[in-house]
Amino acid sequence: MIGQKANDVQSSYDRLAEEYARRIYNELRDKPTDCLLLERFAASVRDAGVVCDLGCGPGQVARFLQGCGLQVCGVDLSLGMIEQARELNPGIEFSLGDMRALKVADNTWAGIAAFYAIVNLPRDDVVRALREMMRVLRPGGRLLLSFHIGEDDSHVEENLWGCDVSLATTFFRTSTIAGYLRSAGFEIEETVERDPYAPEIEYQSRRAYIFARKPAGTTKS
Repeated sequence: MIGQKANDVQSSYDRLAEEYARRIYNELRDKPTDCLLLERFAASVRDAGVVCDLGCGPGQVARFLQGCGLQVCGVDLSLGMIEQARELNPGIEFSLGDMRALKVADNTWAGIAAFYAIVNLPRDDVVRALREMMRVLRPGGRLLLSFHIGEDDSHVEENLWGCDVSLATTFFRTSTIAGYLRSAGFEIEETVERDPYAPEIEYQSRRAYIFARKPAGTTKS
């Protein structure tokens, strides 16, 4: 998302929130690979502490992780999304937050699942957000990051699902994000790529998932 301000993204998702939740909240039931990867992530952080669904939207990933036995919270930039998440997921704590400047103490979370959380960030802010993730993770904490694979460029979506919004979504080479993660201090454990599911399930882009870890001896970013 080149040149688009955070408040523009926030207001766009506020307007999209209800329709987004209607379309996306149950998406994981049709995405077996995503579920398998989330289960693996959950196994890596079970009993280690609180795990955050960062950029949580209506909270479908938080709900899934809670079902895997994790203590979960969710953070999103959009109040509309937070309201949807709270309504759909009673018992999970959701709060407003900007992943580039989280109001969370150092070394707080055992893990972060950031499913497509970076795709609306300006490119220059991606490393900033990843450094924040590094800061708030406990030493040895895990990150599962997903994004659309492309040629490091942005695509603008207008009037998405009939809603009056204009959102730029950035696609990344897997090697680009891997480099950003290393620059932020993460150790990369594994990278997984997959082809898109059917058009009625999701947008037709290849997807990447990176398992990364904050080094055990690191207490700050």
